[in-house]
Amino acid sequence: MTFAATVLTLYPEMFPGPLGVSLAGRALGEGKWSLDAVNIRDFAIDKHRTVDDTPAGGGAGMVLRADVLAAAIDSVADDRPVLAMTPRGAPLTQERVRALANGPGVIILCGRFEGFDERIFEGRRVEEVSIGDYILSGGEMGALVVLDACIRLLPGVMGAASSGVDESFETGLLEYPQYTRPVDWEGRTIPEVLRSGDHARISAWRKHMAETDTRLRRPDLWERHEGARVRSPSGAQRQTKDE
Repeated sequence: MTFAATVLTLYPEMFPGPLGVSLAGRALGEGKWSLDAVNIRDFAIDKHRTVDDTPAGGGAGMVLRADVLAAAIDSVADDRPVLAMTPRGAPLTQERVRALANGPGVIILCGRFEGFDERIFEGRRVEEVSIGDYILSGGEMGALVVLDACIRLLPGVMGAASSGVDESFETGLLEYPQYTRPVDWEGRTIPEVLRSGDHARISAWRKHMAETDTRLRRPDLWERHEGARVRSPSGAQRQTKDE
């Protein structure tokens, strides 16, 4: 089944953009996924093709109209989830990406200006998604991020089926450090354990480094990982040695 992506945007010329090259571009050419960029302005209802208006209650900027957005969504709506890229949304996670990649595809609504008329989230089934705590000029860059994250997980896109298994966030931890040739670079050598050929030692080292880096660099991830690790299958919390 082809993963079908539809992007609702004021700038359809931004797509496929970087998704037209490398793994995603090759997969697009091979029909492993499809892309349709739809211009929101085509659903404007006046001769000026107006898609926004001033904020109710006053304030700077312009807000995308709910009626125009609804018409755009309705034109492509099917069984795929509809995502709206907005800093007010839930943070995108690898778990959510994997769920999307396992589905029929996704419809992504890209905002501009001051955002969306809030009523679009009341009148349509739209999931608000954020790719980080910062502001971009529009949702198109976020849509590219979501699609790239999904496409690389589609069957046959990555060279080896196991390529994504040990990556950051797949196990709740950051990925362990990676090395390659030359063995010695500017006096810095590849750790001996990785040159030992002892797969058990290598596996233990990688696990230790993943845990250490996560604890030091992302204490928020480490806290969630530890909480999940000591939780029993029934959901009850088990005591650790420190309790």
